[in-house]
Amino acid sequence: MLDRATLEELLAEVRLAPSVHNIQPTRWRLLGDDALLLLEDVTRRLLVADPTGQDVRLSHGAAIEGLSLALGRRGLQIAAIERDDGPGELPAHRPIARLTLAAGATADPLAAAVANRRTRRDRFLPADAALHEALRKLAAVSDLAIIAPGPMVSEIAELGDRAGFHFLCQDEHRRELLAWMRLSPRDPRYHRDGLNAEAMALGRVEAAGASLVLGPLFPLLNRLGFAERLMRERAKTETGAIALFHRPIGEDPLETGRAFYRAWLAMEFNGLAACPISVLADWPVSNALLTQRHSLPAGHWLVNVFRLGIASASGVQRRARLPTGELIV
Repeated sequence: MLDRATLEELLAEVRLAPSVHNIQPTRWRLLGDDALLLLEDVTRRLLVADPTGQDVRLSHGAAIEGLSLALGRRGLQIAAIERDDGPGELPAHRPIARLTLAAGATADPLAAAVANRRTRRDRFLPADAALHEALRKLAAVSDLAIIAPGPMVSEIAELGDRAGFHFLCQDEHRRELLAWMRLSPRDPRYHRDGLNAEAMALGRVEAAGASLVLGPLFPLLNRLGFAERLMRERAKTETGAIALFHRPIGEDPLETGRAFYRAWLAMEFNGLAACPISVLADWPVSNALLTQRHSLPAGHWLVNVFRLGIASASGVQRRARLPTGELIV
């Protein structure tokens, strides 16, 4: 059923799943021809932004869903997932789960959205009938709360800027973020991992400026009152809609990650460009405000927030990803 060549073919699709800061922490090992071991590369962690490892585990979940979608297109499925908390054979790789595969699946419609799904950080087109129709279809996704364009979105856009700046004012958080940003095409990691300038919709001048503003100039700019203005994203956010992604409290992040990826693919499937505003869920102040104001289902918590719209450009953007061969250990 599976050999290394087939696994590499599958991982060419699986690696397109999102991961926090695009750190790509998921690794795979063949266990015979019908099972896989999912492992975590423990060198790829966000010790400041994700001290508990929840976001990394959510990223593993997205990778599992990516595998499920890739398998389905080949008539295969994940028959069972067993947690594996045992010690790893390699110090840099920690076992997470064992996956047993089986025949007997059909292609999931969302698999068609995998190739085009990406973070769209540029400005969206003005709201129109096409946007509202796409939002109407997306409302069928049970773990999304949709907020249509209007004053409420403007309020959330302002709150998003406050949340983002809250974290940027923390030196360790800012340094960790900058370490995963690839702001120059000359960086050998530019097309491998992290957040490169192209993915962040930054031109060369903007990228060079970002390295200074988030780096050595930030303390001075902050004292002078300029840093917050330079970091504002409100103008982009308020041009579209908002989706609040929520899931049951206490759910295993592996399951949350699978649902997260499916929700994002549903946006793409319905013709919507999307960009996470993760800081709104990460900052307790904004998370509590959004949860209270928008009446999330009882027993659910706010996992992430997306801004949604119709993309203003359809150009092909190369995504930074590790080679498939490096994902197999």
